[in-house]
Amino acid sequence: MTRIIEFTKMHGAGNDYIYIDTMRFPLDHPERWAVEWSKYHTGIGSDGLVLIGPSDKADFSMRIFNADGSEAMMCGNASRCIGKYVYEYGLTTKTTVLLETLSGIKILHLHLDETNRVTSVTVDMGAPADEPADYDGQGAKPMLEQPIFAGAHRYVGTTVSMGNPHLVLFVDSLSGIDLTVDGPLLEHHPLFPGRINVEFVEPQADGSLRMRVWERGSGITQACGTGACATAVAAALTGRRPRQSRVVMDGGTLEITWDEATGHVMMTGPATIVFDGKMEIRE
Repeated sequence: MTRIIEFTKMHGAGNDYIYIDTMRFPLDHPERWAVEWSKYHTGIGSDGLVLIGPSDKADFSMRIFNADGSEAMMCGNASRCIGKYVYEYGLTTKTTVLLETLSGIKILHLHLDETNRVTSVTVDMGAPADEPADYDGQGAKPMLEQPIFAGAHRYVGTTVSMGNPHLVLFVDSLSGIDLTVDGPLLEHHPLFPGRINVEFVEPQADGSLRMRVWERGSGITQACGTGACATAVAAALTGRRPRQSRVVMDGGTLEITWDEATGHVMMTGPATIVFDGKMEIRE
């Protein structure tokens, strides 16, 4: 049997996903379609697949599948795009939207222009948490400025959880980093049996943080919202930056604030619709 699925391709700071409203187009085996559709030469081309669904706890729910078919706990860029999608496609008239994710309920604050279009979204990402690693053989605990090796390279790493695990590495220069080599070595490092997202970060003279990312399950991506949040938190924890940071990635810039009163991380950035399409699937 064949049927038509409608989709929307969107990106947040270059982090691009395929979005499907499963309330209209239910989809079985999303991990299979994430792999097939994410291929750039034979599919739609993306970093993965995002399913928008109903929720009995929030306004909507989100499930996200990486390009390798693995399911992610959370994606900051995707959550911003969902905010734009549900408002501009008429699923809600709210400008504050509750989104259920596998890492909890996130609050989306939509910012509109004079034409009633969503120009940017601020996401309350919640409070960061420790991400443990048994880096000294003494039992699992958070890494804070601890040495870690990828092949012949020695880095100093700090781990942060933003609902998904991150390893943040501050470096003197990004120019000497080969993400295709060190990214997978660190993602699959023995310290992280569940694998981990990896951020390489070069602090800039203007106060910004230049970041490149190797995402667990997707590889090199143009941006990572939770990674930008983890980077800003790690910069504050290590005294490199205050609790506000501008994180510059290959695909764009996010403004991150780690609120001292609430302990929550607030992420603000763009969301862009690329195109709508239809795909025939065989079930």
